Amino acid sequence: MTDSDGLPQLRSPVLIAAFTGWNDAADAASQAVVHLTQQWQAESIASIDPDPYYDFQMARPMVHVTSNGVESFEWPYTGFSAATLKDADRDIVLLVGAEPSMHWRGFCDEIAEISHALRIEKVVLLGALLNDVGYTRPLPVSGTSNDPELIERLKLDPVEYNGPAGIISLLQWKFQNLDIPVTCCWVSVPHYAGTSPCPKATLGLLHRVEELLDLPVPAGGLVERTAQWEDEVTQLVEADEDIAEYINSLNDNVETDEPSGDDIAKDFERYLRRRGPHTDNDDPQS
Repeated sequence: MTDSDGLPQLRSPVLIAAFTGWNDAADAASQAVVHLTQQWQAESIASIDPDPYYDFQMARPMVHVTSNGVESFEWPYTGFSAATLKDADRDIVLLVGAEPSMHWRGFCDEIAEISHALRIEKVVLLGALLNDVGYTRPLPVSGTSNDPELIERLKLDPVEYNGPAGIISLLQWKFQNLDIPVTCCWVSVPHYAGTSPCPKATLGLLHRVEELLDLPVPAGGLVERTAQWEDEVTQLVEADEDIAEYINSLNDNVETDEPSGDDIAKDFERYLRRRGPHTDNDDPQS
């Protein structure tokens, strides 16, 4: 059962979604959506009843107890929020929740139903996985899309995978079958430093969202937290010669393609077009 009464009328909306759990190493993807919800001051517009989809012995509700007894329960939550961005020609819908325990097809049907009611025109799904990557370089973000223009513009590398699926993959399949442009982005999180949070991975996904939507995404302190995270991982590495040797081997095996002057100029033009008169220090909540 979906709570979606009184849905707003939105302008050419894009849906950005992530789910905690198997799809979300170091909480990097879900934190990207939470970050955007906060920075863009998105307002809640709909939610999905958790009862049909969660095993509450695995995803237990949180209880608040005082001397007067039980004050409240917080159930596993999957909710939609909407944001209207200044100087943007489209609105953003943000979806974050926990990967469901059961009835995945019904869960995705509900998300598709709300998306249809909102007239969603494009979908961006975010995920994070543990991988063999160095932490000092930009963390790789791979992606798949049924949008040929995006594949060409972002030079998305072909992805082939056969194995266990998460809810992100099922949602991607669902939207593809509805002929809605959908792009799925996965950031690689260093497995030797995969504890939550990983602000560098979250920042990498946000940069990709910025490219996909061609609009500015406020960092909101993530740059500073990324630098702190890198310092902490460096201390870990310096204390263990085996880990240090392993990371050096990862860095040695990375193929670096130096961009041409034309590539740099085009990227800078896109950056200025997205930013307009704004700066990275702009805080929409100030």
